[in-house]
Amino acid sequence: MQKKLISSGSSFETQIGYSRAVVVGDWILVSGTTGFDYATMSISDDVVEQAEQCLKNIAAALKQADASLSDVVRVNYIFPNGADFEPCWPVFRKYFGETKPAATMIAAGLLDLRMKVEIEVTALKQRR
Repeated sequence: MQKKLISSGSSFETQIGYSRAVVVGDWILVSGTTGFDYATMSISDDVVEQAEQCLKNIAAALKQADASLSDVVRVNYIFPNGADFEPCWPVFRKYFGETKPAATMIAAGLLDLRMKVEIEVTALKQRR
C-alpha cells in the first residue's frame, strides 16, 4: 500500500523532519497541529483563537487528502494548561458536534511557550 505525504508548508516540518499528514489507503493520520497561521508563522495569544486555527490547519491538510473534518474518527487534544480545555469546547463542538469522534484530552507541555493547544486527528475517508 502506498503512502502519500502531505505538507502544510510549516517551517517546523522541515526543521524537525515530519509530515503534516500521512495518507495510507483510506486512513489519514494528521500530526499534532498547533494554532500557527502557517502563511505568516504567527500565532494568537488567545487559546480559543488558537484552537480555531488548529482546526483550520487540520481541515486544510485533510482537504489535500481528499477528506474533511467529517471523516475524523479520533482526536487528541493537548493543552499545557488543562484549564484552557473547557473554554475551547464551543470550537470543538462547532467542528465535531455532528461527527462526534473518539476523543482524549491530555495536559502536557508543548515545544513553544506561545502554543496553548495542539490537536492531532485520525480520519477514515468515507466512500462517497
